[in-house]
Amino acid sequence: MHYHHVECELQQGVALVWLNRPEVRNAMNDVLITELGEAVARAIDDDEVRVILLAGRGKAFCAGGDLAWMKKARDMSAEEARADSAQLAHLLRLLYGSPKPTLARVHGAAFAGGMGLVAACDIAVASAETRFSLSEVKLGLIPAMISPYVIKAIGERQARRYFLSAEVFEAAEAWRIGLISDIVPEAELDARVNAMLGQLLAAGPKALGHCKRLIADVAGQPIDEALTAETARRIAEVRASDEAQEGIAAFFGKRPPAWISGVAAG
Repeated sequence: MHYHHVECELQQGVALVWLNRPEVRNAMNDVLITELGEAVARAIDDDEVRVILLAGRGKAFCAGGDLAWMKKARDMSAEEARADSAQLAHLLRLLYGSPKPTLARVHGAAFAGGMGLVAACDIAVASAETRFSLSEVKLGLIPAMISPYVIKAIGERQARRYFLSAEVFEAAEAWRIGLISDIVPEAELDARVNAMLGQLLAAGPKALGHCKRLIADVAGQPIDEALTAETARRIAEVRASDEAQEGIAAFFGKRPPAWISGVAAG
């Protein structure tokens, strides 16, 4: 499908989704957000896709919201403004709730909404030179739609600092507070991303989806009899699945499982 501000590639089970407005450091406007949502939704529904990789063309991952686009909000009705904002909320929920792993390749800058994209992905690998900021308050704005994902990633205490200060911080700090998973020199970014993709592609596709649901359902729950029973039920159910049985058989057979060799398992 042709997009104006997004490029999509499918390579060996990886849906590579590029933000493609390099002239404005991939700042997000209504068209880019809508197209990203459509591209991610298509990748989720495509049986050939195993992993979704989000990346940015040019010098930056994403510089946040396009101020020229946001300026138009003044002329919108309240209903139009809510509908406009809902597109970003929808995109973030798609990324966060995707049954397929989502990986962000981050470089240059990830500001405001761009930082929200990073937080909504399961894993983020950044170059050491990347800069981050929740810059909204400097414009009299708030990081509303990205807040659930950023707070989950970095915690309430760090959110209080960075939501309020709007300071720019480096990749090392982003790693320390839990926003990104790994830091490498920019020259090694693609190699590290590819290594992570290899790890994800080696796993059972359905098992990855089960793991994402498990994390969402277990996080923050008390470790009581109900949770113990539920986790026991889940492993019993998954263990009997065709995919798990194929994985076990491959281990004992000292061969790659079907999802690696290219033959669909159960």
